[in-house]
Amino acid sequence: MFVLDWLKTAVSWILVQFHSVFGAVLGEGSGWAWALSIVGLVVVIRILLIPLFVKQIKAQRNMQLIQPQIKEIQKKYAGDRERQSQEMMKLYRESGTNPLSSCLPILLQMPIFFALFNVLQGIAMYNPADPNYTAPGVFAWPQYTDLLPLAHNAEIFGVPLYATFVHADETPSPLNTRILTVILILLMTATTFTTQRQLIVKNTAGDNPIVRQQKILLYVFPLMFAIGGINFPVGVLIYWFTTNLWSMGQQFWVIRNNPQPNTPAHDAYLQRQAEKEARKAVKRGDVPSVEEALKPAATPPPKRVQPKKQSRSQRRRGGTDSPGQESEQ
Repeated sequence: MFVLDWLKTAVSWILVQFHSVFGAVLGEGSGWAWALSIVGLVVVIRILLIPLFVKQIKAQRNMQLIQPQIKEIQKKYAGDRERQSQEMMKLYRESGTNPLSSCLPILLQMPIFFALFNVLQGIAMYNPADPNYTAPGVFAWPQYTDLLPLAHNAEIFGVPLYATFVHADETPSPLNTRILTVILILLMTATTFTTQRQLIVKNTAGDNPIVRQQKILLYVFPLMFAIGGINFPVGVLIYWFTTNLWSMGQQFWVIRNNPQPNTPAHDAYLQRQAEKEARKAVKRGDVPSVEEALKPAATPPPKRVQPKKQSRSQRRRGGTDSPGQESEQ
C-alpha cells in the first residue's frame, strides 16, 4: 500500500535523524538512544497535530453552544427519528461542529502507529542471510544500512525494542520481556483511561448529548489497548505511552485555561479568575485580605420609609383625607 510505504519511510527517517543526535551521546548501539528517538518521533507528530487539536477544541465548544437548538430539535421531532437526524446533521453543518471530533487525533495516529509497527517488525526480522528479507523504510537506503543491525540488537533493561509479550520466549530474557511489556501495557491503558476521564468529568457539560458515547469510549479504548497490547512491540508501547502523556498534558492545559462553558472546569476557572482579581485588589489596598474581597456583596438593608407629617385636619379625621372615610365619619 502506497500510503503505508510512504509513512514507513517518513517514520523511519525521523527515527534515524533523532538517533544521530541521541546516538552521539549515548552510543549508536544503545537501546536508550533508539527509545528516545521514538519519543522524539512522538513530539514531531503531536506538534504536527496541534492544528487538528485546536479544531477539535473549537468543535467541542460549538457543540456546547448549540445545546439549546439540539434540545429544541429533539423535542420538536420526538416522534420522527429520521427528520430529527436530518435536522441535527443540518445544524452540525451550519455550526461547523463534528460530534466525533474527540476521536480524530487517535484515528489519525493509527496509520502512523501501524507504520511504526511495521518498521519495528522489519527490524525484528532482520536477517542478512535471507535473500527475501527487505529492510523497512530508509533502512534500505545505502547510507543507513549500517544502522539496521544496531537497531536490531538495541535493548533496554535487557529487552529488545522489537520484543512482544506474546513472543517473549524468542527473546534473550523472556522474564524481563514479560515484566517490561506488562508494565508498559498497564501504563498505556491507564493513561488512555485517565485522558478520556479527565475530558468527561471536568470539561463536558452534563446535558451534552455525546456524553454517553464518550463514556462508552472511556472503557472501550483502554480495553482495546490492553488486549491488543500483548502483540505490540516494546517500541510501539513506548510510542503510545508517550503520546498519551502528551495528550494528558495538552488536555490539562486546555481544560485549565480554556474550559468549555457550563462545566466543572469552567466553574473552577471562574473561581481562579475571581481570586486573581481579589489579590490585585489587596495589592491596590482596596480590601484588607483576599477573603474579604471574595465575600459576596452584602445586600443593603431596605430603606425605612418615614411617615409623612399629618396635617391638623388629618389628625382630627383619624389620619386621612379620604372622601370615603370622611363620609363614614
